[in-house]
Amino acid sequence: MGPGVLSEILSGLPKIKDPKILIGFESSDDACVYIANEELAIINTIDFFPPIVDDPYRFGQIAAANSLSDVYAMGGEPKLAMNLLTFPNCLPLDAVKGILEGGNDKVNEAGATIVGGHSIEDNEPKYGLSVTGFAHPKDILSNSAKAGNLLVITKKIGTGILTTAAKVDLLTDEENDEMEKTMSTLNKYGFEAMKGVKADGCTDITGFGLIGHAAEMAKSGNVTLELFSGKVPIFPKAIEMATMGIIPAGAYRNRDHFSEDVIELLSKDSSKDMILRATVDCLYDPQTSGGLLIAVNEKEIPRLVDQLGELGCESAVIGRFKDKKEKFIEILD
Repeated sequence: MGPGVLSEILSGLPKIKDPKILIGFESSDDACVYIANEELAIINTIDFFPPIVDDPYRFGQIAAANSLSDVYAMGGEPKLAMNLLTFPNCLPLDAVKGILEGGNDKVNEAGATIVGGHSIEDNEPKYGLSVTGFAHPKDILSNSAKAGNLLVITKKIGTGILTTAAKVDLLTDEENDEMEKTMSTLNKYGFEAMKGVKADGCTDITGFGLIGHAAEMAKSGNVTLELFSGKVPIFPKAIEMATMGIIPAGAYRNRDHFSEDVIELLSKDSSKDMILRATVDCLYDPQTSGGLLIAVNEKEIPRLVDQLGELGCESAVIGRFKDKKEKFIEILD
């Protein structure tokens, strides 16, 4: 579902009145947060989707990593998970078993436990998790930012374009494997690095793309993000595919919805125009199990980047939040 349709649907729902709900759906955050007591906040989230890769086990891993990610983005640790599974009766049982095994292995890697689930018969297989995590209330992070914060990303983007290209066999085995490995990598490692600094906000990059989720952070803090497009880590193959017009429909929906919040202040060098256009397309590309976006004070950057590197994250500083200007995002070279 595109961001515009989702926003319209949610706007008609009753507002949450329970004072113990710290974060609900109104703020477009990654998960809901319930304050159980002074020492414990409970984080709940849910996500599932149809296969985006061919291998059942790898699909299970990716879907689980994607579902667990929201808890990490909120500053918590996942503890309990429940499977959500739909499958047609013609799907081989070995494939169903592979999906569940992949999910279970990722949940175990996260230090959480699958305690049950629900399955139904459907025309299309779908898989994901309902996840419960815990945090101290003081450690909860929202998708916000402050003027002066720098923005750090923890994974490459472009997986939406690459999965689209993979459907028509435009990726090599090596390119496909790198894409799948990135999507199946837990944001646990970005979260562990983030614990060593004082972050002011965090979100993960999923269906709204980098632009969409960064815009939500800027709106929440009423600031403007200067986004350094040349610093964003993007799969080279995604740039190549974007120049060929291999772009998923979700990217166009994201552009339609968020472009009113964005101004492009790119160079007018005609020799780079095609690459710049493709780069912007990648910024709107919807991600599955994308990396974290961390808003942090500039003095914390060296320590955060070092810790991310030690934990194997391909991080980069990709922007700076400033006092609110005309638009919420300015795309620079």
